[in-house]
Amino acid sequence: MPEHGTVRSANVRPMGDGPDGDVLVIGGGVIGLTTAVVLAERGARVRLWSRDPVERTTSAVAGALWWPYRIRPVASARAWALRSLEVYEGLAARPDVTGVRMVEGVLGETALDEVDAWAAARLPGLRLATAREYPAGSGVRARLPLIDMAVHLPWLRERLLAAGGTVEARTVADLAQGDAPVVVNCTGLGARELVPDPSVRPVRGQLVVVENPGIVTWTVSTGAGGAMAYVFPQPGRLVLGGTAEEDAWSTEPDPAVAEAIVRRCAALRPEIAGARVLDHRVGLRPARDTVRLERVALPGGRLLVHNYGHGGAGVTVAWGCAEEAAAAVG
Repeated sequence: MPEHGTVRSANVRPMGDGPDGDVLVIGGGVIGLTTAVVLAERGARVRLWSRDPVERTTSAVAGALWWPYRIRPVASARAWALRSLEVYEGLAARPDVTGVRMVEGVLGETALDEVDAWAAARLPGLRLATAREYPAGSGVRARLPLIDMAVHLPWLRERLLAAGGTVEARTVADLAQGDAPVVVNCTGLGARELVPDPSVRPVRGQLVVVENPGIVTWTVSTGAGGAMAYVFPQPGRLVLGGTAEEDAWSTEPDPAVAEAIVRRCAALRPEIAGARVLDHRVGLRPARDTVRLERVALPGGRLLVHNYGHGGAGVTVAWGCAEEAAAAVG
């Protein structure tokens, strides 16, 4: 793979310079941006409409550790995740530019035989965590992509622009507003009203950003009673999480929830206790029982491709889904 991570596929033909080469991607999160990049680099004239700047999308709040998380269909998700892993490994050669780093860490409350064979085979360094690495119990040690979304999302936008695409701030009230022969719907939670698809629902995630007291590895734990805790070291900060509240729409941080997050994370890494809080963040994951990635023919020969419903796994499957969406367009 080239160092810059350009995606190519033999089964998708380059798009021509005529009207059939015009594609409108709606949605400026990681799914929409990645899909737009793949299409533009394959020759399409791509416009991307986003209600919010990429820095204020739900994707900007993501903890952004590569690992399949509550996503179906399982077989497709595995393929999408593995393809994305391949791309991220290439992008990690330039972490300061792309925001992607390969970082060691521990998946807590996990045994080696509980890790699916498809993942274990692709992660040769996977092993049991030592008691020193994870004193809370059993866990597995892995080296996975950890993405700094504050860098990665703007980098995707610039890569799209470099490929000839355009980005426009645009609020869409109806998919019929799309004025291109091909429209790709990457609107995440917005698909609930736009499609409309009432099966799309929010899963609220809250996190706390603190000063990093020197932690260089990540930790994910379900802990006692299934309460989620994760510690993700990002440049200049430490991201602590988190929550997964089904059908919760509030985007306001809850102080009591924030305190509980810090408490759980400090139980995993005691040096976190007393770390200065820098920020509180909330994002609504666009969950669906299964990802909707399909091609729909519209009247007049136009085409609509849906690519939404990734929940908390958007970063994990972004490149694999982008390639499949591009194949549907092609």
